[in-house]
Amino acid sequence: MEQRRLGGSGLSVSRLGLGTMTWGRDTDQHDAREQLKAFADAGGTLVDTAAAYGNGESEKLIGALLDSAVSRANLLIATKAGGGRPGGPGRVDVSRRALLDQLDDSLDRLDLDYVDLWQVAAWSDAAPMEETLGALEHAVTSGRARYAGVSNYAGWQTAAAAVHQRAVAGTQAPLVSTQVEYSLLERGVEREVLPAAARLGLGVLAWSPLGRGVLTGKYRSGTPADSRAATTHFAPFVDKYLDARSAKIVDAVCTAADGLDALPLEVALTWVRDRPGVAAAIVGARTAGQLRDVLGSDDLELPAEIRAALDEVSALELGYPEGVAPGSRP
Repeated sequence: MEQRRLGGSGLSVSRLGLGTMTWGRDTDQHDAREQLKAFADAGGTLVDTAAAYGNGESEKLIGALLDSAVSRANLLIATKAGGGRPGGPGRVDVSRRALLDQLDDSLDRLDLDYVDLWQVAAWSDAAPMEETLGALEHAVTSGRARYAGVSNYAGWQTAAAAVHQRAVAGTQAPLVSTQVEYSLLERGVEREVLPAAARLGLGVLAWSPLGRGVLTGKYRSGTPADSRAATTHFAPFVDKYLDARSAKIVDAVCTAADGLDALPLEVALTWVRDRPGVAAAIVGARTAGQLRDVLGSDDLELPAEIRAALDEVSALELGYPEGVAPGSRP
């Protein structure tokens, strides 16, 4: 699997990342082990988790599998602190105390001395930005994290944080990444987050590149009983994309897949994986079988005409000021 540099750092990550949001809850230890082995065998290196995933159960499961299933030396472990997933339960707290306490807890669950990438999971006005970023600096200088990043930051927040870190003399923790939702169904980050990341040297880690599972095409005829949308804890997460606009985009993806003799998920994933600025697309699979389908996309390249058609059907509406052409202002 291709390895890509993460932003302007010297760290390289696999262009597909293994997401573990369901581990320890919907994905048991047997399936997790099979996923981790298959991912590593395919050349994957980036494993993404968070303190909030399954209330820590995801990190515990990863810790139990490291070295016993795959050598720690062959993986890059990324985790997050500060809050739950967007739209999910849990209070956001990005104070220095909360972040560093969560990092210590994460390391205990992972049974590690350090993580390769530590990320603030969300922005909060309840803590000064300088305090939050100071916690990242302390984590790196104390050896508990190798690199630092942010997640789910708006464009101005991304820019403010990255510029602040650059301005701190002698900083050991410049931001190297931003993790955001990005798919054919959610292209909002193209307005300001992606331009900010490109200008300031942050690699983009795209979460939910399959549109929370909707771009697999599994919901075209209803809600399968074994799908995420059929569970009480994930139904609100998926329902956002069970609308008419999304259905039109899913139809286009399925048409493209038929023409390429590929799976819809392979087409949708490849589109995100190769967008400008994307270092890795992070995909979470509930079962090992689902992950094998995901890994099958690694050799797929989208023809220019198909990419253009998908760009058009999912086009993002831009208004003032992002969508105003240079020279058109008075």
